[in-house]
Amino acid sequence: MAVTLNQAAAALDRHVGLPQPRTMIVARRLREAGAFPSGATGVSPILELENFLDLLIAVASACPAHKARQTVEAFKAMTPGGADLSEAPASVRATAGRQLAAIAELAIEGDADMRKLNLEFIKTWPEFAVHFDGGETQRFQPIGSVAGHWQAAGHRTSTAINGAALADALKELFA
Repeated sequence: MAVTLNQAAAALDRHVGLPQPRTMIVARRLREAGAFPSGATGVSPILELENFLDLLIAVASACPAHKARQTVEAFKAMTPGGADLSEAPASVRATAGRQLAAIAELAIEGDADMRKLNLEFIKTWPEFAVHFDGGETQRFQPIGSVAGHWQAAGHRTSTAINGAALADALKELFA
């Protein structure tokens, strides 16, 4: 099913609560940076799942629009606890980008457990957290971060996304 940028922005607004105007601004900046598909004149770009997830990352992380591409790239490279997995076998090289893609695929397939997750995009410093139903949390941070420690001075702010809301948006668009 072909998903347009307008449909994706509307679904993020309706289901997840990410404002459509901000989503469109970030999408334009990603497109200008060459990290996003462009449509023809008067035609909305067609998005793949990866494009949709890049847009979700950029908007949920509340990065400045002009830094959207760098933010998405840095986010997708984060590892569990900031561990350096460069020497690890490819089968165990977990990244935030791979984790989010796996969650999205399972949500599209209708996996009930994905609806119980909560995703958290930390704005204050680069971090992505997946909160599981049983109370476990998996945190992804830039390589070399001190895991489990406050990464900056001041308040910690984040965007929390309910797994059921994200699953509804994904199923509406990609199922």
